[in-house]
Amino acid sequence: MSRDVLIEILDLARWAPSGDNTQPWRFEIVADDRLAVHGYDTREHVLYDFDGHPSQMAHGALIETLRIAASGYQLVCEWRVRPGSPDNAPVYDIQLRSVPDLSVDPLLPYIEKRVVQRRPMRMTPLSAEQRNLLSLAPGSNYSVQVFENMTDRMRVARLLWDNAYIRLTCPEAYQVHRDIIEWGARFSHDRLPEEAIGVDPMTAKLMKWVMQSWSRVEFFNRYLLGTVVPRIQLDFIPALACAGHLLLKPRKPLNSLNDYVEAGMAMQRLWLTATSLGLHLQPEMTPVIFRWYARAGRKISANSEINTEIELVASRFEGLVGASNDQSFAFFCRVGQSTVPISRSLRKSLSELLNLN
Repeated sequence: MSRDVLIEILDLARWAPSGDNTQPWRFEIVADDRLAVHGYDTREHVLYDFDGHPSQMAHGALIETLRIAASGYQLVCEWRVRPGSPDNAPVYDIQLRSVPDLSVDPLLPYIEKRVVQRRPMRMTPLSAEQRNLLSLAPGSNYSVQVFENMTDRMRVARLLWDNAYIRLTCPEAYQVHRDIIEWGARFSHDRLPEEAIGVDPMTAKLMKWVMQSWSRVEFFNRYLLGTVVPRIQLDFIPALACAGHLLLKPRKPLNSLNDYVEAGMAMQRLWLTATSLGLHLQPEMTPVIFRWYARAGRKISANSEINTEIELVASRFEGLVGASNDQSFAFFCRVGQSTVPISRSLRKSLSELLNLN
């Protein structure tokens, strides 16, 4: 094993997904067989990063991608959270061990091909084989609930429509939405490029102008039906135009940092498996995150009406799933067949990610 091999593994691992392409990690090469991943979260300024859980799941996706990448060099990847590191800045110690007869993980070729598809996809139903392989992908500690028929997809579309209204009218979410988009871009190394958002060019131009200030957003929302067009293009139509929606559910409650990291590992296996089956995927995490707030009894906004709406959409989500209010949900997404998106988020360079400063 050499430093060059570690560099090649990290160069692949950096393609792991993270919310809004935040890439909440930095890498450290400790020795020829040891790495450290210095994680962090964005809970202090991003309301969607509830208690850091989405970032912790991203850390898990990264660790799973590291494991898969290492298999290409007949290396086993073992990890642990460094004792004493805080939940908001966990350090993951990675030990690599040579196993000469180790098989290459079949998901390896799909690490860089995995991409978010935010635009409408074909409504071709999942085959029995696709459905079975997707259900097995996360492992035995998780189940995958599928919402496929038109009735179910319409119910999901209505749920996302209501969640999107909260997302677009919540003052505390405004800065997040303003800052995550790289306007006029087809690719972005650290944000979401405009062309990948999923709206038409005219709507994108209007969004860019409106989002320059919260007062403009508020005016458009109140007097000019400002939430309608984005919700139609970003939420309602995509919810119908797909093969179905998948809900990843852990068989035991998510409580600890390790639980969320492992859920992120399962999420990445599900996503890469979808890619291997010729499917594209789009995360639909807002209902999951809003439900985390509701079930923890936490307020998301200074606006009491928004907090009430959060409670209502959480209950509606549980009704759709047929779940009790104490059952854990980890990841929600839609899948389907489509052409490869021409616009996507890229990643920071490895040299930047190796800079702990």
